[in-house]
Amino acid sequence: MKSMNTLRTAAKRGMGVRRPLAPSCVRFKSTSSQPSTRYTTPTHTASAPSPATAKILSKASEYLLPVYARPDFVLSHGEGSWVWDTEGRKYLDFSAGIAVNALGHADEGVTKVIAEQASRLLHTSNVYHNEWSGQLAELLVTLTQTEGGLGSARGTTPSGASGSKVFFANSGTEANEGALKIARKVGKDRWAGAASGRSWDSAECTKTRIACFEGSFHGRSMGALSVTSNPKYQAPFAPLLPGVDVGRLNDVEGLKTLVGEDTCAVILEPIQGEGGINVASAEWLRALRKRCDEVGAVLIFDEIQCGLYRTGTLWAHSVLPVDCHPDIVTMAKPLANGYPIGAVLLRDTVAQTMTPGTHGTTFGGSPLACAIGHHVLSRLTSRTCVAQIEETSKYLTGRLEQLPKWFPDILQTNIRGRGLILGLGFKKEEDPGKLVGLARERGVFVLTAGKDAVRLVPSLNVERAEVDLAVDVLESSLGVL
Repeated sequence: MKSMNTLRTAAKRGMGVRRPLAPSCVRFKSTSSQPSTRYTTPTHTASAPSPATAKILSKASEYLLPVYARPDFVLSHGEGSWVWDTEGRKYLDFSAGIAVNALGHADEGVTKVIAEQASRLLHTSNVYHNEWSGQLAELLVTLTQTEGGLGSARGTTPSGASGSKVFFANSGTEANEGALKIARKVGKDRWAGAASGRSWDSAECTKTRIACFEGSFHGRSMGALSVTSNPKYQAPFAPLLPGVDVGRLNDVEGLKTLVGEDTCAVILEPIQGEGGINVASAEWLRALRKRCDEVGAVLIFDEIQCGLYRTGTLWAHSVLPVDCHPDIVTMAKPLANGYPIGAVLLRDTVAQTMTPGTHGTTFGGSPLACAIGHHVLSRLTSRTCVAQIEETSKYLTGRLEQLPKWFPDILQTNIRGRGLILGLGFKKEEDPGKLVGLARERGVFVLTAGKDAVRLVPSLNVERAEVDLAVDVLESSLGVL
């Protein structure tokens, strides 16, 4: 344990554990007078794969469920913001495993924690306590109190009582499922308490409806899918969870009819990731918080993609006044840098409804997952890391803001998002997919988002030279497009 404590101490001092940049990155510099044309010619186009790669692709085609449309190459290893395929081609990963690899690939600190904890205790189930789940829960609660969230303003000092509780799961979808279950039970409690003689388990209970929003993405399980208002995802699996109402992001007037006395939960992303990097306004969130309080609905913020310093602060809502804050926050993606983990962080006022046996998981909160999560979160919260995210975000945003000026026929005017969850809006819906393909053929991974956007979610410790390369490739690709 001594070496793990040493790593945590180093992290708190702002000492990131990271390998040096590959020398090939150093030469790339930002240009501001005109877009780069250095990468107009593809450098990573698919050729006939080697026999070894062809064997891997063939086996995947024969045995894997064909639910993914993937390019015909195989990734083999990574380092920092870079990955390599089995043919030796090197790619700059500006998708970070879909906003997961906050500290990049093959991080030495993360690797060391995995090896040490796996050699001590890998899994016990939740029949027993382990030494890491409580520590990670404490870190999440105290950071939220000091950095802002769940009703705490930024810069406050934690009180003796926690004021919040944590439930650990294995993924973002599971975290959202848990949050919806908790909110449903709170709704029944409040319905039963509103009049004498009522029982929360009565079939007559009407406070069961859930509100969500267009452009949302909350997961692929039946419950989470029910509040993911995308016909492409939902239609093949209907009928879904009944009693779901769909509103529009930032529509203040619509809240009056969307959220009613029968609403038990409202779930949203403060910054929609999959839906197009759409930001919820403070004015709208304040009105939504007020409406939830009026009818006794639980407000859930899905910060699976935009939380844990992706925006430069602990939570996307950390910078907002407390009258915009939720009752529950769900998280997952970056918490263990790629090792599966999810979590629900909730105020005590809603947590008190949950008693032994009301929810559970076999793998959630394992000693390994929580040890990694504690290490990663300790690193991300260091002042050095937060300052780097802010500096890199400003630089990346500044470069991206040039693109609509150079390509006004292709791009929308504004850059979407905040921190290191950013989006380029396109005027034609077919263009984002084309740009993703063009960038990949030039050695850079980016993602689509919604119907009209390209999403940039690099590792949070991405270097400026890597930003320059990524944007140079985007500029060249836009020129080709």
